[in-house]
Amino acid sequence: MNVTPTAIPDVLLLTPKVFGDDRGFFFESFNGRAFAASIGHDTHFVQDNHSRSGRGVLRGLHYQVEQPQGKLVRVVAGAVFDVAVDIRPGSPTCGRWVGVELTADNKQQLWIPPGLAHGFLVLSETAEFLYKTTDYYAPAHERCILWNDPVLDIHWPLAGQPILSAKDAAGMPFTVTPTGATAHAAH
Repeated sequence: MNVTPTAIPDVLLLTPKVFGDDRGFFFESFNGRAFAASIGHDTHFVQDNHSRSGRGVLRGLHYQVEQPQGKLVRVVAGAVFDVAVDIRPGSPTCGRWVGVELTADNKQQLWIPPGLAHGFLVLSETAEFLYKTTDYYAPAHERCILWNDPVLDIHWPLAGQPILSAKDAAGMPFTVTPTGATAHAAH
């Protein structure tokens, strides 16, 4: 597996070794030892999620104020623009975002550690998105940052308006404290 740090150093782009021939391909989509070596510590995943969405659907930017979830995400059909936003108070990259294109063809995965907000935009006709999480979904603790927050200024590859759920359309603005040292999403 090839590991590429992003502009947020602990958000990692993972590219598996794919073995292919005229019959198809094979790759390890997850190996606990290799993953722990890649991120520098053991991680226990407790939940796997699978979503299917159409072109222009934008999901996010989601996070949990308690029971924060680390996520290992990938696409098994289609393509998405995947975004992680550092919202950890005191982090040197707080308020920064990274975005990568994950596709069924490139088979790349993105590791998003706990404490970051996450979202994605579907670029293909449809996309199937898989993610492993380090904690359980806790709806009472879930929050959503506006996908088009002007402070974050995420450059979504989108012409026009995305298709949003009611929850995502009602996302809250991202705010920075007067000192600029910490940030949080208002609720």
